[in-house]
This record gives sequence, structure tokens and C-alpha cells, in this order.
Amino acid sequence: MGKLFGTDGVRGEANRYPMNAETAFAIGQAVVYILKQEHAHPRVVIGKDTRISGYMLESSLEAGITSMGGNPYLVGVLPTPGIAFAAQCMRAAAGVVISASHNPYQDNGIKIFSGSGFKLSDEQEAAIEDLMLSNTLHTLVPAAKDMGQAFRLDDVKGRYIVFLKNAFPRDLSIEGMKIVLDTANGATYKVAPETFWELGAEVETIHHAPNGININDRCGSQHTGDLRKRVVDSGAAIGLAFDGDGDRLIAVDEKGREITGDQILLICALMLKKQGQLKNDLVVSTVMSNLGLRVACRKYGFRHHASQVGDRHVLEDMLKLGGVIGGEDSGHMIFLHHHTTGDGILTALQLLAAMVRTGRPLSELAAMMDIFPQKLINVDVKSKPDLATMPQVLAAIERVEKELGEEGRVLVRYSGTQNMCRVMVEGPSKAMTDKFCQEIAEVVKTALG
Repeated sequence: MGKLFGTDGVRGEANRYPMNAETAFAIGQAVVYILKQEHAHPRVVIGKDTRISGYMLESSLEAGITSMGGNPYLVGVLPTPGIAFAAQCMRAAAGVVISASHNPYQDNGIKIFSGSGFKLSDEQEAAIEDLMLSNTLHTLVPAAKDMGQAFRLDDVKGRYIVFLKNAFPRDLSIEGMKIVLDTANGATYKVAPETFWELGAEVETIHHAPNGININDRCGSQHTGDLRKRVVDSGAAIGLAFDGDGDRLIAVDEKGREITGDQILLICALMLKKQGQLKNDLVVSTVMSNLGLRVACRKYGFRHHASQVGDRHVLEDMLKLGGVIGGEDSGHMIFLHHHTTGDGILTALQLLAAMVRTGRPLSELAAMMDIFPQKLINVDVKSKPDLATMPQVLAAIERVEKELGEEGRVLVRYSGTQNMCRVMVEGPSKAMTDKFCQEIAEVVKTALG
């Protein structure tokens, strides 16, 4: 048995190791055993997205938690940030999310929040993993009289919607604004439409009929074609696309053009600065962000910090450097003055607030940042050896970097959740960027594919 926890919890193909019932049961046991050091009967909130495998994993987690003396509280389908919120407002010991985010339905995952609403640290995940792999959990279970009980909560969705609405400035209104939502047949399919409708918007929703196997299927934040068309056809002011677990947002402007996470980050940072709320004038993104974001940050007088890829690293650097806003180009944004984790609906509300406050359409706001041509190729790999030990790959990267000089950059890294190597190149022209990215990708495929 190898390492279980990746960059965002445990993830894999559902009903296969490690994402099977046995692993979920062991995670439930290990989490409670560690939590019992501070809580006699730890309360653990469990939520999930709409994948068919969520039922199996939910039941297994429930069984593992109760067997070790914890009390699971099942809230059903709710976005990942909703589980973090629920753990906080219930003063629970932890929150567990069953989701594989933007991955296809065949995959699933388990990620854990502390009772404070923050994701567990690497050290905490390592402690859980060590306990699971020690094969001693069965010797640590309490007597029958000390086992836990499971409860189902039916009102968390309403509480979460109130929390989201309170994140929208009370002096602004979106009453009558036409908005098209794409909920990716995922965890936001109920919460998102109700939130915007209750704020007075005219809401149309697409891809909001989950059947267990259509989550993220040619829809949502990674596939905005249907949303772009619907925004133009309906004359909407904006389109909002969420991913399967609702922690990401990609927007579409009134002209049907996709707006990236980097652009959303800059728009919201400018709004915070004008409101005097951009602490330390700091914007945190990742090394995957477009070069245009760095240029725009210099233009508008922001300090910019690039963290490692992953919202966990973005948050760590925000806390370390004293920032209140950070995010990824993929649409994962963190607004620390509102929430402890990325929240797609909350991000959408901040973007709408910027539109209303400035009185400008999204296309004009997005134009404040120029996007450098960028090409990303995902190469399937059989293994993930240290790239520093792959001379042919290093040579290809070095050659391209030399040709680009100061007019571009190269980033080659493994996916933290899939067997992929991501090759990203930015440059002065689309033709040059595409050419160089393809050349490096071919070398990676030959070496590792």
C-alpha cells in the first residue's frame, strides 16, 4: 500500500483501491481516533457531490466513524465549501467531503476539513495515513456501548444559502439581472439557483439534472460551450459555470467569451483595493497563472506572489504573507474575509458586486488584463519520476526557454490527482506557443508515456 493522500485528499477510480469502501471505512475510523484526543464523541459532518459512488462511500465513512465512537452528521449533496461552512457553524470536530471535484463520474475522492473550516495540513493527513497503513485500527475500536450514532441534517442547505447571501454587499442589488448558470450536474445544482434567485436575479440554469453519471460531462467550468451559446442567445449579462463540487468558478461575459480565473482574481482584487479592503495590496496566485496577471498587478500597484499549484498552497501563502484574496487560473478563489476555502458561488457574488459597483459589463472589466498566448497539454504517463532525473525532458525545456527569453515561460509538472504530466508554455504569439508546447509534450510522451 502506497501513499494515499495527494494534493487534495484521497482520490481515485471509484470502487477500486484506494477509493473503495474499505478505504473510506478506515479513513472514518482513523479520523475519529485522532479527534478523540480532544473530543470524547467527535461530531463529523459528511457531505457529497452527485456521483453515484457517493452513496457507497458515504455509508462506509458513516460506519467507520460510528465504529470508532464518533457521531457522523449526514447533510447529503452540498458543495465542498458548504461542508466547511457546516463544520464551522455546528462547531463540529471535522467535515468530510466525498467528491472528485472536476474529474469524471468514474472517479471519487475524500477530503477533510478541520472544525475551523480549513483543510487539514499535510502533517495531519500524514498522521491519518500512518494510522490507516499501520493495520492496527481494528485493535483500537471501543466497546459497543461507546460506539457513535449517525444523524441526518436537513436544514444545512438553507443555512448555507443565507451565509452566501450575506457575502453579497447589502448596499448593492442584482435585482432583474439576467444570469445563466451551469451547475455541471453537480453539487451546486440546487444551492446556486436558489441563492441568485433569492437575491432577485432572473436566473436560467443549464446542466442541473444529475443522474449519478453526468457530473462534469461536457459541462461546467471545464466545458463552457453550452453556457457561452446560451448567454448570447438569451441576452444575459453573465454566465457562471461551476465544477462538480462547487469550489471553482469560470465566468462568461455578455458577448459569450470565457473569462479566466486570473481575470476574475484581478477584477475582484481591484474592487477590494477601491474599498480599502485589499490587505497589504497583495494578490496570491500560482505558478500556473498567466503572465498577464503579473503584468496587470504591476500596472495597478499590487504585490503579486506565485505559490505552488493547489488551493492548499495558495491559502498557506495567503496566511503567511497576510493576504485576503488568492486563487488559481482554474477558477478556484479564496476570499479570506468571507470563507476559509474556495467557493464558486461566493466568488460569483464578488464578481457580480464588482460589475454592479462599477456599472461596467464583464467584458470591459475583463479587458483590464491582457492574456498572453498560453498552451497547456496534458500527457498521460505511466509513472512520475522526478523530472530533474529526466535529461531528455530537461534538455527540451531548456531549449524552449532559451528561445523564448524574456517573452515567455515554460512550466512542466505532474498532476497531483491524476496520472498526467502537464506541459504549459506561454509566449509572444499563439503559433510559437503551440509549437513549443507540442515539442516538449512529445518528448515527455516518449520518455514517460
